[in-house]
Amino acid sequence: MIDYMQKGGPLMWLIFFCSVLAGAVFLERALYFHRVTVRVGEFMRGLANLVEHRRFAEAQMECASTPTPVTRVIHAAILRHQAPRAELKDIVQEAGQLEVPRLERRLGILATIAFTTPLIGLLGTVIGLIEAFGKVSAQSGFAGATDIGSGIYQSLLTTAAGLVVAIPCAVGYGYLSSRVNTLLHDMERAGIEVVNLITEHRHAPGPEIIEFGAARKNAE
Repeated sequence: MIDYMQKGGPLMWLIFFCSVLAGAVFLERALYFHRVTVRVGEFMRGLANLVEHRRFAEAQMECASTPTPVTRVIHAAILRHQAPRAELKDIVQEAGQLEVPRLERRLGILATIAFTTPLIGLLGTVIGLIEAFGKVSAQSGFAGATDIGSGIYQSLLTTAAGLVVAIPCAVGYGYLSSRVNTLLHDMERAGIEVVNLITEHRHAPGPEIIEFGAARKNAE
């Protein structure tokens, strides 16, 4: 590999740096999406029991114990559970919009590397061809086929390296973008379900509370 790097010229090191950066970004984003993924159906079933009995403090603690984009959207609605339905929908939508930049963070780096590394490779090839034919011109056109072939071989290394880096970057970007879309769908689904839960059980009878003064009068 080091031999290829040396033969390809200085632009090969730039392509190598791009590959390392892309690998680091992909691993960080993949681990992040794995960590924040939550099974919406199971979580909402457990939360429904708390909302039904109007135990909103416990519901908030449940959301806070698993900090993910989905649970933060749910938590925003539970904090304002007394708000009208239309306002709850706006709260959920705003909370979801705040999570979008976190989900899409650093994905632009992958897209940029996938787009620019083939161009860097092509630039290296053009520079290599210019140098190869410059040597031919310097020798008054009497360069051998071996000399020309060697120069072209070295110049094409950068194009190959650029494509080798760009293709995995494009695939990785597509994969991570699909994970973002899945999480956005989960947030939308969770927001709709929590708004429906809160509004459906808003007028449900909660636990009976006996005032201290009334209890004292009854005792007398």
